[in-house]
Amino acid sequence: MKKSQYFLKLAIIIFLILYTASSCDQESNPLSGNYPPAGNPDGNYPIPPEARAEDTSVPDHMVGNGTPESCTGDAFINAAAQGGIICFDCGDEPVIIELDEPAKIYNNTGPKIIIDGGGKVTLSGGGTTRILYMNTCDQDLVWTTDHCQDQDHPQLTIQNLTFINGNSTAETTYDGGGAIYARGGRFKAVNCSFFNNICTDTGPDVGGAAIRVLSQYNSLPVFVVNCTFGGSPDFGNAGSNGGGISSIGVSWTIINSWFYGNSAIGYGGNPAQSGTPGGGSGGAIYNDGNTMTLSILGTLIEHNTVNAYGSAIFFVSNNHTGNIIIDESIIRENNGGSWYPAYPGISAHDDTPIDVTNSIIE
Repeated sequence: MKKSQYFLKLAIIIFLILYTASSCDQESNPLSGNYPPAGNPDGNYPIPPEARAEDTSVPDHMVGNGTPESCTGDAFINAAAQGGIICFDCGDEPVIIELDEPAKIYNNTGPKIIIDGGGKVTLSGGGTTRILYMNTCDQDLVWTTDHCQDQDHPQLTIQNLTFINGNSTAETTYDGGGAIYARGGRFKAVNCSFFNNICTDTGPDVGGAAIRVLSQYNSLPVFVVNCTFGGSPDFGNAGSNGGGISSIGVSWTIINSWFYGNSAIGYGGNPAQSGTPGGGSGGAIYNDGNTMTLSILGTLIEHNTVNAYGSAIFFVSNNHTGNIIIDESIIRENNGGSWYPAYPGISAHDDTPIDVTNSIIE
């Protein structure tokens, strides 16, 4: 072999080693035991390019140095604060990283921020804290515009991660969002699972035991793709409203996902009936606001419960301009109050357009 060929071959080998070490490898479910997979097993709805996982082949920050012990809550919190593309190097086996405070996304560290667990990483709130917090209108996270409620950054994507035991019940100013609270910019979740997360248990218009989202840039939709919320009676998420997700004034496009065993545990409805604290609506999804679209595509919503309305979906467009699109999906066996005679499990105004195709609602 000529010397030039030898060095070329050696350079290629070194490149491949470095590339493999610095990319977010994807594996199966990060938790051992009988945990549900991410996403609707039967969902095969086409995923548009903007809703797909982001490229993380060249990370900006690595959490860990190859061992499980190096992947600490503090290491993740520090990486999240720096932004950019964040991956994990915690060894070959799945790991659970427990936090004692939320990881925070700072508004001046993007614009694009990607957190990729490679299918091996579970982030846990330990039953005491929210896991991830982004808020363009929180001055402590650095104001970067004079219109924090409608700015195009940060653009946060979480992918190939599991979130467990998040708890935001102690939050009073920015409540809801047991695992994740995201206000402003853009938010996307791909190939993620949410188990046993909780938020405040009573009150109107507060919730999102797994995810709470507000104020998305230009009213563009939140993409939730191939994600699981609950997946069994033992792993469901619970909060006052929106056992899975909640929002005000936000559009969602939910593709090939699965909501099972989530609960809206407030009571008295939205607005609260006299003598009650309010809440209890949207077993899986709580969607409130004005002009917005909820798209349920290739998604399974089953066995979610409420104390008030919308055992599967609670959707209220206050100015009666919002709409719901349901395609190639199944909504079934959700328990609790509802209104909208044509579609069990869905609570919406009588004049809310609901376009249902190739789907089962029962």
